[in-house]
Amino acid sequence: MAHCPPPPAALDGAPRHIVAVVAFDRISPFHLSVPCVVFGEDHRGGGLPDFDLRICAAETGALTTTAGFSLALTHGLDALAEAHTVIVPSWRDADEAPPAALLDALRAADARGAQLVGLCLGAFVLAAAGILDDRPASTHWAWADDFARRYPRVRLDPDVLYMDDGNVMTSAGTAAGLDCCLHVLRKMGGAQAANYVARRLVVPPHRQGGQAQFVQQPMSPNLRGDRLSGLLDWVSGNLHLPHTLDTLAGRALMSRRTFTRRFRLATGTTVGCWRSGSPAHSSYWKAPTRRWKRSRGMPASARRLRCGSISGTRFARRHPRGGGSFAAVERRYCAHAARSRRHRVKARKQRER
Repeated sequence: MAHCPPPPAALDGAPRHIVAVVAFDRISPFHLSVPCVVFGEDHRGGGLPDFDLRICAAETGALTTTAGFSLALTHGLDALAEAHTVIVPSWRDADEAPPAALLDALRAADARGAQLVGLCLGAFVLAAAGILDDRPASTHWAWADDFARRYPRVRLDPDVLYMDDGNVMTSAGTAAGLDCCLHVLRKMGGAQAANYVARRLVVPPHRQGGQAQFVQQPMSPNLRGDRLSGLLDWVSGNLHLPHTLDTLAGRALMSRRTFTRRFRLATGTTVGCWRSGSPAHSSYWKAPTRRWKRSRGMPASARRLRCGSISGTRFARRHPRGGGSFAAVERRYCAHAARSRRHRVKARKQRER
């Protein structure tokens, strides 16, 4: 039975959390550096322990890189057998099948419950191993169509920055891999740990764009210290409970106004938007003529929304509690518009009596 990887050791002399990163010939140095700067640097100043980072490869000898220099590694695929977290930072060619030895090692790591992470084209490697079958996943948008054709059993979502499915995570391309690694760190050590590393890397705490359906943003620790970050950790672990602005403010021991102000300063967004992710996808605002024809019979306000008279940004700002997908937001908006229209008609009839 799969189990969650153990948290990083906090005491001297205790076993360290092993993170294995799979390198390969002709690897991009940037892709390799992403997990290294998150798990390979000394972050003990922020209360984080040392990770046991191991760079390994299926090939023997020096590995070439796309930048013209070579890498000499000391670990083979045997490092995956002990790793608590295994990261495939990319892959050199989507058309090239990964070596069988690597796929077998990944399957074995998955079978014992290790955390598996496929960054960018690394999702192709996990999919080739069969690990992503019947799971949600993401990859670089430029290769999304190719991925969907090759692996139809994978529930690909090309719009998200990264996808968290328990012990398997995948991310979109390049810089999104950094967000994914910070999310892995957040799962291990909490929001404070992820935020400390993000600040050292000068990474913004919240990425705009409207494409993320489930992204847990690391929060700033300098606003009310552990009180706010602890609250957000608790909310993330209790999403099944009903949360309102008043209940969250009360739990944080702040007034509604103070909590709203400090929350926006820490996250750059509102409570509703943080809970629901991005309620509107910018890619939806296309083909207005087709949507106008399909929206006949809707209330006028909902029809204008569907056809783009109001922008996705303005819609998200006005309706932050819409939920994770635009379809869900639109259904709520249309229902609200219909109720408002019925109310106006009823009021007009009463005045005419």
